[in-house]
Amino acid sequence: MASEALGLLECKGLVALIEGTDAMLKSANVEMIGWDKAGSGMVTAFVKGDVAAVKAAIDAGAEAAGRVGSVVAVHVIARPHDELPGIYPKAKKPAAAAPVGGRMAEVAKK
Repeated sequence: MASEALGLLECKGLVALIEGTDAMLKSANVEMIGWDKAGSGMVTAFVKGDVAAVKAAIDAGAEAAGRVGSVVAVHVIARPHDELPGIYPKAKKPAAAAPVGGRMAEVAKK
């Protein structure tokens, strides 16, 4: 990842982060690495790509997230050290689908 950049968008609240991440991915040729919860409603999205694309994506993401919530911090690291990926967030498993049936299905039928 020596020729790429790392971009971080930290927001207060998941809705703002989702809005900001959507804008980042649509505005520039970047790839989402993942996201992480820091606690107390603080969440951070991580993207990578070439330096100019990551800067453009972070700017667009911060603007979009700021319209619906609170942006805490943004940062771009150009050419991060080769050992830095060791602290990137681990890939999250998709949530399991809720079982069909049970009490909620009975209530919905009525």
